[in-house]
Amino acid sequence: MQQTAQKLLDVIQRVLPLLQAISEEEAAFKPAPHKWSKKEIIGHLIDSANNNQQKFIRTQAVGGHFEFVGYAQDSWVAIQQYQAEDWKTLIQFWFTFNTHIAHIIRHADPAKLGNTISIEGTGPFRLDFIMADYVEHLTHHLKTVLPEAGLESAFLNVYNA
Repeated sequence: MQQTAQKLLDVIQRVLPLLQAISEEEAAFKPAPHKWSKKEIIGHLIDSANNNQQKFIRTQAVGGHFEFVGYAQDSWVAIQQYQAEDWKTLIQFWFTFNTHIAHIIRHADPAKLGNTISIEGTGPFRLDFIMADYVEHLTHHLKTVLPEAGLESAFLNVYNA
């Protein structure tokens, strides 16, 4: 999982200065009424980090298989009012949280990487796959926020479950 953790760190370190260069006004701009602003996308990525932290820890804590509930991402973004949050605060929290997620991935117990998780009845998925998929998901959303960054997809195909 060293490669997965390093990919996550590489991505967040690469985009942090680009995110910091975005103005409060640009971050709050909504391209359409039902589309997320950059603030809301980063907020969604914070929610994703939160949910995935739980998946990574709980799947290692159980012996074998773990059942996880999904979450209503639009409701989470709306309830937390990411649109009203200070942009600099939001991106610093996102960066710090993802630095911790990389730490969790880097120190995952190799004996537990084959443990499985089902999410809202889908799966099972191996823990190593879920960790790699997290980096892929984050990269996908960052491509939307920063198309000029030239981000490439992570290496999801390396961890076929």
